[in-house]
Amino acid sequence: MKFGLRVPQTGSNVATKENIASLAKQAEDAGLYSLWVLERLIWPISPKDKYPGTADGRFPEDWQFIFDPIETLTFVASNTSKILVGTSVIDMLFHNPVILARRFATLDVLSEGRAIAGCGIGWSKDEYEVSNITFEGRSKRADEYVQILKKIWTDDIIEFRGQFYNIPPSRIGPKPIQKPHVPIYLGGYSQKTFARIASYADGWICTIQDSLDQAKSNICKLEKECRKVNRDFNDINIAAILYPVIIDSADKQQGVNQGKTRKLMNGSLDQIVDDLLEISDIGVDQVILNYNRSPISNNIGAIIELTKKLWKFIG
Repeated sequence: MKFGLRVPQTGSNVATKENIASLAKQAEDAGLYSLWVLERLIWPISPKDKYPGTADGRFPEDWQFIFDPIETLTFVASNTSKILVGTSVIDMLFHNPVILARRFATLDVLSEGRAIAGCGIGWSKDEYEVSNITFEGRSKRADEYVQILKKIWTDDIIEFRGQFYNIPPSRIGPKPIQKPHVPIYLGGYSQKTFARIASYADGWICTIQDSLDQAKSNICKLEKECRKVNRDFNDINIAAILYPVIIDSADKQQGVNQGKTRKLMNGSLDQIVDDLLEISDIGVDQVILNYNRSPISNNIGAIIELTKKLWKFIG
């Protein structure tokens, strides 16, 4: 299983030029596989949709300060030479497809073939409103969008006529270094997303937080969609975003005394290693470790050392 890290891209006390460069260089020196960024457009004061990643639906505080994903990865690429750089994820529908395709192609050229285009369709109605994109019809729009990305990256003359997007016969460059195109990973959990991955994408990005049951179920759904279109399921790369937190013995004992159930990827080093082995066993090919909810979120050295320890047992 391959190991990647979330770049310190969010939160004014963590997202600094120095932290980003330091983590990128140390991750590459440690032999890690990839570095990743996310995208959020706004931090709504009274959101129309609650954030699904927290119990109370509140948006993470660090999302009030966030560097743009592709510009950040360009900076990361300039400070490294081998490690892959990807988005997990960029909400593609908020961007013009021709512009986003060129931005990813430019990143791929400048990084000498290291870009991964992790894309999603978003879930926040507030961000759709800001982007002036209708929330309805987003799945069909996404189907067209992914096809356009691939055409721009592979065809000499691009032409597209769809319900949502139109491109007259045109030449659009640069082309990515990677052939046939920049790898496309899609995020999401709906059946339509799994069908889109099976038909058009190279990988699936998911988040695993509480248990493996839902992840197992979703992997089965993805495999089913691959069978429908005669796609080899083994061609799909599965990447999981995880939130590791080391809990010392005193905190662990307190939790036992209070009858708390241990949260996945929270516990002793041995427990987290066991979690990673189970995650690997269900078919996850690579993990993206995100420490922004950990006590060591602003300690780049500690993040690298812990990741190296985990990789030693798993990688």
